[in-house]
Amino acid sequence: MPADITLYHILLANLVILAGSCLQGVAGYGIGTLAAPLLFLISPAFIPAPLTLNAGILTILMLMRNRTALQVREVRYAIGGGLAGAALAGGTLLVITAQGFELIFGTLILLAVILSVAGLKPRLNPRNSIIAGLASTYMGTITAVGGPPIAMIYQNEKGPMVRANLSAFFLFANVFVLATLIASGYLGVTELWLFVATMPGVFVGFWLSAGLVNRLPFEALRPIILGVAAAAGLAALIRGLINLN
Repeated sequence: MPADITLYHILLANLVILAGSCLQGVAGYGIGTLAAPLLFLISPAFIPAPLTLNAGILTILMLMRNRTALQVREVRYAIGGGLAGAALAGGTLLVITAQGFELIFGTLILLAVILSVAGLKPRLNPRNSIIAGLASTYMGTITAVGGPPIAMIYQNEKGPMVRANLSAFFLFANVFVLATLIASGYLGVTELWLFVATMPGVFVGFWLSAGLVNRLPFEALRPIILGVAAAAGLAALIRGLINLN
């Protein structure tokens, strides 16, 4: 465990992951959008590998819950794009410095927020699926926020299919992302300890989402979630700019 990570940090991180897991259990995505910027402010050590590992556990749980609504044909193109996105992200991680990581992290978080509020409605087709898969995995590898690009092409589809297909995509994307993080040196023993320490938040959040999936007004919460992500992303960007001097 890193020396600068205290029990207080672990408790805060579990609460954040709990909220993100509950959100994703309801909407099909969101653990990254909500949790990643806040975890970065708690400690950059929680990003990206520990959160990505937790997101992988959540993805498996969600896929088991929604497996009957899965449409494999619709999601396979996004998975192919995701492989290319992970490769591009791996090249980025190999060349950036710690200060550069903060800048890219903040920039990509703000980009994710912009994509979420842009009002774009691309059709669910093979070309858009490949592009969305590439963008989602690239962003997810570096920031653990890969939901907005892939969610855009599913915004007009029905809830059960959205949750099932996004879970299937995220399952494969997480494998690509974790392989990339290992190869680039961003996943080691420290990250595994932080993953284990924050895993309870995933199970509690997923359990809570079962009772809220048809009750929680996701659209009403969306502006708050995006506002939190934007503020945290801007803070990370400013910190990165300050640390360059």
